[in-house]
Formats: sequence, C-alpha cells, structure tokens
Amino acid sequence: MDISQVLVDLSRSQFAFTAIFHFVFVPLTLGLSWILFIMEAAYLKTGKQVYKNMVKFWGKLFAINFAMGVVTGITMEFEFGLNWAYFSRFIGESFGTVLAIEGLTAFMTEATLFGLFFFTWGKVSKRTHLIITFFLALGTNLSIVNILVANSWMQHPVASFLDPHTMQMQLTSFVDIYMQELAQIRIGHVAFAGYVISAMFVVGISAWYLLRKRNTGFAMRSLAVGLGFGLTTSIFIFFLGDANGLAVDKYEPAKMAAIEGQWETQKPPAAWSVIAFPSQSKEKNYFEITIPWMLSLITGHNLNATVEGLKPIMAQNAQKIRDGLVALKALQNIRQGKATKADLAIFDPKNKATSIYRDNIGYAFILQQQVKDPFNATTTQIANASKQTIPLVWPAFYGFRVMLGCWSIVFLIMVITTILLLRRTLLNHRWLLWAALFAIPLPYIAAEAGWIIAEMGRQPWVVHGILPTSLGVSSLESWNIVVSLLFFALLYLALFIVELVIMFKVARKGPGSLGTGRYDNEEAH
Repeated sequence: MDISQVLVDLSRSQFAFTAIFHFVFVPLTLGLSWILFIMEAAYLKTGKQVYKNMVKFWGKLFAINFAMGVVTGITMEFEFGLNWAYFSRFIGESFGTVLAIEGLTAFMTEATLFGLFFFTWGKVSKRTHLIITFFLALGTNLSIVNILVANSWMQHPVASFLDPHTMQMQLTSFVDIYMQELAQIRIGHVAFAGYVISAMFVVGISAWYLLRKRNTGFAMRSLAVGLGFGLTTSIFIFFLGDANGLAVDKYEPAKMAAIEGQWETQKPPAAWSVIAFPSQSKEKNYFEITIPWMLSLITGHNLNATVEGLKPIMAQNAQKIRDGLVALKALQNIRQGKATKADLAIFDPKNKATSIYRDNIGYAFILQQQVKDPFNATTTQIANASKQTIPLVWPAFYGFRVMLGCWSIVFLIMVITTILLLRRTLLNHRWLLWAALFAIPLPYIAAEAGWIIAEMGRQPWVVHGILPTSLGVSSLESWNIVVSLLFFALLYLALFIVELVIMFKVARKGPGSLGTGRYDNEEAH
C-alpha cells in the first residue's frame, strides 16, 4: 500500500468515526421532538398535569442529546475543508450551496426554537407553547433534509455537469437535486429510523420504571405514547426501506449486488442468500444458506425480478473506462489549450450524444491512478481497474442483515408489548419489560448499519461515476490525520461518557428530577 492510499484510508476512517459518532445523537432528537409534541398535545387536550410533566422530563433528555449532537456535528463541517479540500472545491458550486442552506435555515431555526421551548413555559399560553413545540420538531427534522439531499446527490449526481475549465461540478437545476427520487426516499427512511430509535428509547426507560415499580402512572402513559408512536413508525419504515432498496437497485446496481452478495446474475426466480461468506478476491461466496425465489420477491415484488451480479457490472464498467478515456483525453486537451470542437462538445451539457463519455470520466480517473499511460492500457489493465469500481461486499452484505435483524426484534417487542398493554396484563410479564429495556440499543445499531451500507456501498466514489474517493483528499502528511483522529477519539469518548453519566442520572431519578413533589424519591422544590 503506497503513502497516498494510507492517506485516503486515514481520511476515510476519521470521517467515518466522526460521522458514526454524530449519528448516535441525531436520530433521538428527530423522533423525541415529535413525541414531546404528542405529549404536550395530550396535556392541552386533557389538562392533566402528568402530561405536562412528561413533556418536561423527556424534554430534559432531549436537551442533553441535542447539545451533544450540535457539538459533534460542528467537527464534521470543518473536516470537509481540512481533510477533503479537493472534494470541497470540486463540489463547491453544488454540494456547498445545500450545506450553506442547512446551516442558515434548519440549524438556526432548530436552535432558536430549542430556546423558546425551554424558556417560555408559563410566559405564553398553552396553545402557543404547543405551536412552539411543533415547530421545534419540524425544525429538528428539517436539519436532516439538506444533508441527505447532498449525500444522495453524491450517490447519484443529477442536474449537474463537470466544467472542464474550473474542474467543478455545476448545477443545472437547484430544484431537481431536492426532487430526485433517491433523496426523497432516503429522507423519509432516515427520519423514520430516528422515530423508531426515539420510541424504543421512551419505551425502554418506561419499562425500567415499571420493573422498579416506581412512578407507574407516569411510566404507563409514557410507555403508551412511545408504543403508539413506535409501532406506527416501525410499519412505515418497513415500506420506506423497501422503497429505498428499489431505488438503490435502480440507481446503484453495484451497491445492490453487494448488499445481496450477488457475483453472478441469477435467472429468475432468484434465491436470497440469508447467510454467506463473500470472498472479494475469489469473487464468490462460501457456505451459502438461501431461500428460493425470495430475492426476486424482495427486489422486484414478482418472480421475474433478479439482481444484476457484480461480475457483469465489472464487465460493463470496463466499457465505461474506455468511454471515460475519451472524455479524459478531451479534458487534457482543454486544460492544455489544445481543444478541438469535438473536445468541447464532449463537455457540453446540452449535447446528449456525448454524455456517454463525460458521465464516465470518473472510471478513466480510476484507471489513470493505476496505469502510467491510461490511453495505451491493455485489456488486462482495464479489467483489473474495473475490479476497483465495485464496493467491498462483506460490509454491505452483513450490514443489511444486521439492520434487518435489529428492526425485526424491535418490531416484535413493540407488537407483543402493545397487545399486553391493551389487555392490561403487561405488568405480569416482567421478561418483556426487561426485553424492552435491553432493546434500546438495537434500533441505534440498525441505523448505524444503514449508514455503513450507504457509504461503503458507494465506494470507490465520493461523487458516483465522476470523482473517485482517492482524488478527493487533501494534500496532508499522514501523521496529521493520525494525530487528529486520536484527538477526536479521546474527545468524543470523553463526551460520550459525560453524556451517558448525565443521561443515566436523569433517567434513574425519573420524573422526580422535576421537583414537583408528585413523584417517588423526591422532595418538592
């Protein structure tokens, strides 16, 4: 492995670490804000003090998590410029605009309403405060829209073209990047993942109070709200996940093939590999356990569907490399002032006939990194380069099964708990309350697995088909990344420990932390 590859791997590792850590906090705020709104609506409707106390107590946990989400998110903004300087410049006219909007609108709205939510109790009417809570939830959820629009554009760059003179991606339609199918589905999928996380969080902590036989009235109401919200959103996320899978199959076939561990294209009806051990070097799976017909039903909802295999995709990508070389040659001529009309036509976004060349220039960049003279590359060299155009299979393959397994367990727990709650026999099944408590981490694991699938399944691209990840990094010494990664690891570990201590302290005390004199183990303030 050369030094440049070490730099790329370190830069990717640092961003992956900070992103995964940041996403521990984001989902909880997405759903908990809506749960607060539901609880406060119940308070406005019934006038019962217990619902107001529920809003204030769960609001405390929301605030702690919100603060950590802000702190860990700021770091990622700086990483774009520090570790991914060329990438930042390359997408400055497209991706950068979306990120700027996120900072100026969603984040500022969220922060303002956060303050209003906590400091206007008793200063405005109940109805006005409920409206503030509604817009807090809306602002919190809007904070993911621009991020996911930008990320979806990286996965499937629409409404944009590469300007050979500035070497930047230029937008042709700002609206289209928001309206593209992949972005729309992923926004819903990530949002509802956060809703399930929040619901399991509320259900699990409420179950702990019931196990301790503390504040049972408060806990049962909180549990009921969490179950209602969680069961509904768990059903929705199933359909959103299915839609996301169909979109991935349509726009990112290599990622779908990796998720399903498909090296060859099966004849339909295709079998689904429940368990397998994919080998990247051998381009095959070992020890497969399959379910006949299931892959066709999952990916196409009919017995005639199948998933294109990675081997045929690599063969197609070999041709894309050849097409991309035409654009690469034209790019070099333009940059050197030797452009012909034919060269300029290749990068004319209005010229549909030449799109096959300019849209595949990234594949030529991959070959260029491996061969000194890409224009005289042999068939073998092109074939070897095509192997670098597909993602690692095992992270996507196992990530999907971990995500699906965690969701299934959470959904089953919520269904059984809801049934027993409606039958008024829940307290007789302590094993289920323990299961709900220990299931709190499961939707978190599912969400993180989902991000791993999305990002590792996109490799080797930072902008799919256009800019390889290896070309997006900054020109830094590797030790700079190592030092900063160690620093972030220690800092984030410290922050995580602090948050856990505070969250456990507040959660352990329960509504008694409000100091109302109404709950167990507290004195009125």
